[in-house]
Amino acid sequence: MSVTDRAAPGAADVQKPPEVRRQTKGVRGNGLATVIFLLPMLIAFGVFSWYPIGRSLLMSVQQTNLISPAEFVGLENYRYVLQDPDLWTAVRNTGYFAALALVFGYPIPLLLAVLMSEVRRWRGIYTALAYLPVVVPPVVAVLLWKFFYDGGPDGVFNTLLGWIGLGPYAWLNSSSLAMPSLVLEATWAAAGGTVIIYLAALTAVPPELYDAAEVDGASIWQKVWHVTLPQLRGVLLVTLILQLIGTAQVFLEPYLFTGGGPSNATLTVLLLIYNYAFGSSLSGDFGAATAASVMLATVLALLSALYFRLTRAWSQ
Repeated sequence: MSVTDRAAPGAADVQKPPEVRRQTKGVRGNGLATVIFLLPMLIAFGVFSWYPIGRSLLMSVQQTNLISPAEFVGLENYRYVLQDPDLWTAVRNTGYFAALALVFGYPIPLLLAVLMSEVRRWRGIYTALAYLPVVVPPVVAVLLWKFFYDGGPDGVFNTLLGWIGLGPYAWLNSSSLAMPSLVLEATWAAAGGTVIIYLAALTAVPPELYDAAEVDGASIWQKVWHVTLPQLRGVLLVTLILQLIGTAQVFLEPYLFTGGGPSNATLTVLLLIYNYAFGSSLSGDFGAATAASVMLATVLALLSALYFRLTRAWSQ
């Protein structure tokens, strides 16, 4: 065979058969069909997501109560919010809530998921019981816990603590106990969903790793530290940022439990935004409310970007 009869290296990759070229051309031609099928979703996303965002940006530079004609005021709403002393009280309280929720609400679901993954019998029942608080409507859960937090000696928690000689405590009327009380209820209400996420992630951990660790004589805590946590680090990072964002937007608990009291001890950023819009009078300051909302969204976006940048190498 002569040299000219030999196929050049990679010629099969360059000279594709006609049917392959027709198939590739057909795939490229489906781009218009893809756009057509995506168009309803893009329209719905734009109407219900991007339009409200654009409307909020516009309202943040206007003086409006949604009744009188809007008046352009530039950055005056932002200046007013930044000069409001209640803003820094709300920021401090929100940070305190987030810190308590991170200390108590972040490791507890992981611990429960690990324990339930080790259970051989009745695992389904334990999973259902863990997820049950998520099924309870949030308002019902808050009203139920508000009954538990009755500050009188006949309150549920005070009665239980009275059996060991403690209390009674004014849970929601105490400046030092009100915020931890809110965090306790919020942790109970939200932990079940995170437990389900961790249980689903634990099913993807290769059992051979646990077998190898057991052969090496590792204890249960050593297996958790050296096998479970490294295998779940991607999920742990996602749930951490979701919890940080969620705690920064806490509203229901302080609104229904205390209304921001006592003495603004539970006033959060989102509750302050609500007070701007609806708390002062029937004609609220929606310009200041949207300005504070834009500031909160900007801070959370920057925090998320910084978080993912700092954890990029560790999550891979």
